[in-house]
Amino acid sequence: MTHRSEHRHTSQDTTDAATLRRDRFGTLPERIRPEDTTETRPATLPDPARDRYHADEWLVRYCL
Repeated sequence: MTHRSEHRHTSQDTTDAATLRRDRFGTLPERIRPEDTTETRPATLPDPARDRYHADEWLVRYCL
């Protein structure tokens, strides 16, 4: 025969365990919005000297 615990659970033990479980896991954690899980920022800092050139400026100069 293997070693077994002969402890019988009483209704009081079951009620106490259920109460402890409900206190710990009874409510779900607060919901986190998807907007709060991401961070958006530019990959590089804006460079005023580089951004001075307008890519579509040639259309205005040569096509109009």
